[in-house]
Amino acid sequence: MVARRKSIPVNVGGVVIGGAAPIAVQTMTKTDTRDVKATLRQIHELKEVGCEIVRPAVPDREAAEALKEIVKGSPLPVIADIHYDHTLALLAIEAGVACLRLNPGNIPDRDKVIKVVTAAKERQIPFRIGVNAGSLPEEVHKSMREDHAIDRDNREQTADRMVEVALGHCKILEELDYGPGFIKVSLKSTDVWTNIMANRKFAAARAYPIHLGVTESGPVEAGSIRSAVGMGILLSEGIGDTIRVSLATSDPREEVRVAHEILKTLAIRNESATLVACPTCGRLEYDMVPMVKAVEAHIARLKVPITVAVMGCVVNGPAEARHADIGVTGGRGKGVIFKRGKLYKTVAQEELLAVLLAEIDVIAAERASAPAPLPL
Repeated sequence: MVARRKSIPVNVGGVVIGGAAPIAVQTMTKTDTRDVKATLRQIHELKEVGCEIVRPAVPDREAAEALKEIVKGSPLPVIADIHYDHTLALLAIEAGVACLRLNPGNIPDRDKVIKVVTAAKERQIPFRIGVNAGSLPEEVHKSMREDHAIDRDNREQTADRMVEVALGHCKILEELDYGPGFIKVSLKSTDVWTNIMANRKFAAARAYPIHLGVTESGPVEAGSIRSAVGMGILLSEGIGDTIRVSLATSDPREEVRVAHEILKTLAIRNESATLVACPTCGRLEYDMVPMVKAVEAHIARLKVPITVAVMGCVVNGPAEARHADIGVTGGRGKGVIFKRGKLYKTVAQEELLAVLLAEIDVIAAERASAPAPLPL
């Protein structure tokens, strides 16, 4: 198991980030925040697929005002994503948000920062300080443009600057006596190695909980891979207390699914079904791909840890899927259902999928009704 970095826990609307708490999954809504009904509908959809914290963008006053109804109707803690305008932060606090995504360094007037922090203190609302490599201060960008090439030295220099900016923003809050217990930090870059370097450096510098993400990671396929590599390396080192996968997709549920898959793959969290399938080759004797898709769709709704295998032949069948709770291997006119690598029953090919899905439901029901294990 991965030894987690020790961090100071922060309470975000009942979801604890850091400390010994599970790594939380969050994402942003993709609706127009001013459209309360659409935003709440999307938040409810996100909760159904395992999202635990949600962050709407707050670009203007109308969006900030809409937060009042969104917070009331949201089944998840709401973080207000705000940049530059301190009045939007004040309106978000009045709306009852659980956290502010705000860089105090983006508000040059210290009196305005004090107003926001004072209001946040009254309601014990924490801050998420977010530093993106693409939106560092202009003097940093100017120097980066002069460097041109993305090599290790350039990455290290960018990572150092990201940490410097993050620590500077932390210091503003610390000087206002609003530090440990009320600050979490993110340092994100599209470049995976810059991302990794920056988070490693910050993790060594402060004990604040860290929100991981690879920003602007790209479309679903490429972005999922980039996110898995960029966050997976850090998570395997015990760095990271909450994560968000950022994908160019209209449906943020895809981001939540990928985030949970990353955590599940690293055995950090396992609260849903897992599908394994062989890659197929010339030994394949049945049309396996439709079965994989059907099983994937069926188990997507399950909220219990169960592993299902869909294999293509006797070579990649029960012997190579012994870890699966249940699986199937097809063939010419018939197939076999196996449990934990042992033959369970032989079934006619046309009945194979239906029998497998029924058996999956039986195991899932047994898991769901089983008493929770006692804490060690």
